Amino acid sequence: MKLAIIPARAGSKRIPGKNIRLFAERPMIGYAITRANESGLFDHVVVSTDDEYIADIARDLGAKVPFKRPTELADDHATTVKVIAHAILECQKHGWDAHEVCCIYPAVPFLKSIDLAGAYELLQNGTADYVFPVARFPSPPQRAMVMTPSGNLFPLQPENVETRTQDLEESYYDSGQFYWGKKTAWLQEKSLHCNAAGYVLPSWRVVDIDTPEDWERAEKIFSTWNR
Repeated sequence: MKLAIIPARAGSKRIPGKNIRLFAERPMIGYAITRANESGLFDHVVVSTDDEYIADIARDLGAKVPFKRPTELADDHATTVKVIAHAILECQKHGWDAHEVCCIYPAVPFLKSIDLAGAYELLQNGTADYVFPVARFPSPPQRAMVMTPSGNLFPLQPENVETRTQDLEESYYDSGQFYWGKKTAWLQEKSLHCNAAGYVLPSWRVVDIDTPEDWERAEKIFSTWNR
């Protein structure tokens, strides 16, 4: 059995109501639910939330909400791994004992079902406990700089200031879309980023939506993408 678990708490501060706010005329969480259902990969698509209003919308969009997330797992300090581990145990009470579980974040309008399938294939054929999508840094992080309050710049890695960019090792960052994992890894609360393999996405399809400016930019890209 395979489960998709979408963690969608009510307490977003930078973008109030982020998970159910209308994005391109539909609730944001609807993209995650739809792509998960369309993929044909999952026996159940489950939303873990502390909010009954979110739960009602999730059900209307085709997800199942068989339990309510406890308050201690719905604050800013609750980790993704702990939230998913709790959801797995709750699902087991309903007889849904999954061997692989995919955590899909709720604000992923650029998610594609083909990526869920491709990453799952990596999980099956590889040795890592988790697989999640990554993108290449657009510029080598080894050449990153920090700025003082007065505006002066200092390199984070002075030893790489004179190194040609093409000679620096290519680096990747977490796209923040979804995480496939083995049930045992979630329940043992293994670190996501220390026990994983990467599924590479094109960088133009990776948009982190954390601020109102991010939201506006994402809607413009989405509109162009679907034109």
